[in-house]
Amino acid sequence: MRSPFESLADLVNRRPWLVAGIILAMLVLMLYGASQTSMETGTSTYMDTDSERGMLLDQYTDTFQSDSVMVLVEADNVLDPEVLAYTSRLLAEFSTLNSVTATASVADLLSAANGGEVPDSQGELAQARERLDPEILARFVPSPSMTIGAVTLAPGLSNEVKSDLLDEMNARIRLSDRPAGVTVTVTGSAAFEQQMMQEMSTSMSTLLLAAMVLMVVAVGIFFGDVRYRLLSVAIVAAGVLATFGVMGLTGMKISMVVIGAFPVLIGIGIDYAIQFHSRFEEEARRVPLPEAVRITVTRAGPAVATAMIATSMGFIALWISPVPMIRGFGLVCVIGLVCCYLAALVIVPTFGLVFGYRPKRLQAPQPGDQSIMERYNHGVGRVAGWVSRNAIPVLLVLSLVAFVGFQMDSEITINTDEKTFVPSDMPAKVNLDKVTRAMGPTDSLPIFVRGDRVLSPEGIAWMAEFQEYVVSHNDKVTGTASIATLLPQYHGGTLPATQADLEATLDRIPEEARHRYLSGSSEAIIEISMVPMENQVAMKNVDRIQEDLDWMAPPPGITARVTGMGEMFTNLIREIEAGKTLMTLLAFSMILIFLFLVYRSLGKAVTPIVPIIMIVGWNGLVMYMLGIDYTPMTATLGSMSIGVASEYTILIMERANEERAKGMALLPAIQHAVSQIGTAITVSGLTTVFGFSALMLSAFNMIANFGMVTVFSVGFSLIGAIIVMPAVLVLLGGRGGDRQPEPQPAGTLSG
Repeated sequence: MRSPFESLADLVNRRPWLVAGIILAMLVLMLYGASQTSMETGTSTYMDTDSERGMLLDQYTDTFQSDSVMVLVEADNVLDPEVLAYTSRLLAEFSTLNSVTATASVADLLSAANGGEVPDSQGELAQARERLDPEILARFVPSPSMTIGAVTLAPGLSNEVKSDLLDEMNARIRLSDRPAGVTVTVTGSAAFEQQMMQEMSTSMSTLLLAAMVLMVVAVGIFFGDVRYRLLSVAIVAAGVLATFGVMGLTGMKISMVVIGAFPVLIGIGIDYAIQFHSRFEEEARRVPLPEAVRITVTRAGPAVATAMIATSMGFIALWISPVPMIRGFGLVCVIGLVCCYLAALVIVPTFGLVFGYRPKRLQAPQPGDQSIMERYNHGVGRVAGWVSRNAIPVLLVLSLVAFVGFQMDSEITINTDEKTFVPSDMPAKVNLDKVTRAMGPTDSLPIFVRGDRVLSPEGIAWMAEFQEYVVSHNDKVTGTASIATLLPQYHGGTLPATQADLEATLDRIPEEARHRYLSGSSEAIIEISMVPMENQVAMKNVDRIQEDLDWMAPPPGITARVTGMGEMFTNLIREIEAGKTLMTLLAFSMILIFLFLVYRSLGKAVTPIVPIIMIVGWNGLVMYMLGIDYTPMTATLGSMSIGVASEYTILIMERANEERAKGMALLPAIQHAVSQIGTAITVSGLTTVFGFSALMLSAFNMIANFGMVTVFSVGFSLIGAIIVMPAVLVLLGGRGGDRQPEPQPAGTLSG
């Protein structure tokens, strides 16, 4: 039975123009798909919306959580009557917009204290100020040069609706008749999300352009022995375009973490393109083009496929993460690897036949001359020989470093604060920080109370009792509020004792105030205000409040659970902490099983894994030393490193086994293997580093830090292949490589 690689080779040889047409048609289709991609932010990138916690958060958000857009007005004196009149007009205009439920500003306060009119003189202003509580006034006017207005939006608005509303507000600000020296800025969480999506789009374009430019430089420097050296860059571009196309056609979204997948794909995909291109160039020098096509497709195709599958195992392991954006990163990387592989497999031979490929003539070396690459090969060969003779001391030292790294890994901070992921100078972040400093943290931890007896005297009494307990027993809690807080204000300072009394009192509470804490007769919330806390402390405090809820359980027929954005981000710490270890172990297991199925030998399957274990430890040490936190992005590092490094270690082992099969002894075979393919591995690693290094140019701190540690990881992969692998081969030679190897199954790599 013919293999699919043989069928593909025959098709390309018989109908190269047809294949070229199919390639162009597919690229046009992928270009259309790429135009359908869109960005994604918010809770759906951090939490499964179909999980119990996700559905609870969605229900709370749609029912109770109203986004407030902050309107920041700055002037020399924001209490100047002219500025107050402008602020009043602007907020009144905003109140007429769809989806705006209420507005509030200092002008409203002063107007209420001045008989319903905004003060138009300093005398009226002074009298109105005397009638106001100074603390309430200070919340709206934290300094003489700044006042903060609030625009409350309807609950449950989509990101698209919020974005359109913000655009309309900004347009009206631009058209408004502002007094001289007055600046107005729309800020708040909705504005932050909108600008973050815009920054993500800009960052992705910058990263892709930078990665492609770096690839051109890398290929120009390291890949000069072939004709059409930039063909590999074009192939990677086609692979990345196909990845975008698949995402757009299938409705996949681009999150903050997924952005980082594309430079990673460029870095790895260039390796596949170079391998096919270099093999085609090599064969075209000695045989006719149709035969070069056949050999390249049928021999390099299975070999590179094995490497691609092994690398994919590391990314597939990310699919078990409970964090959607991490799963998305892994899925996009696997899709991208397949697209880049298929692009290289098909485009290289098709291009060769359509354009009549002529291999580059190499000048015959002069006696005694050695190129830089040859000298490098000999140098790494000598290093491999020394390592082989001192295998045990080398492994002990490097294993000790890895062990320290594994110990330090547990000391690395896990950061889930979204505001630290974005550019520090992003205007929306700067303005939001300004508001937070002026007004203090406004986030609260909500407890969602549900059941058919929520509006019973027993349910209300439990809320009041629990609120009192939390305030008196938790020093992180500064206050609480619920429907049980409002009821005494309309019932003579006490809670209603009977159902009829309760219903009558509820009717006396204004609808706007009641709906803040109550939805229908079966849903209510308790808002818990807390002091600012670091992530780890906040996570423990959320656990403590939930434990209090379990201990002081509500009456039968009522359930109460902590929810909200604070709970989501603090729980994300736990998910990253557990997930990164589980994903790394799964990646090791999957690659081990895959290699065992390929080689039918446990010794050969284990051998390439040993250096990779050390690499993961070294990664942890570097992150600790550089002070880089674990984020949803760097949490993928262990699995990704395993996938990337496996290719290099497999190549070294394959070439050593090949030399053993020719009759070489163990040590000479190892030294010869490293000396023969050391340059190929190094060039491959350096081109990958160039692709990954584009991530360091991102304005997003999370992506830039990920780029830094991935560059180190690829460098460690080279060290693992050239230094650790020879030592491992020496120690395991009698088990996996000392005997003459059996004929290798189709699909294994060869140097």
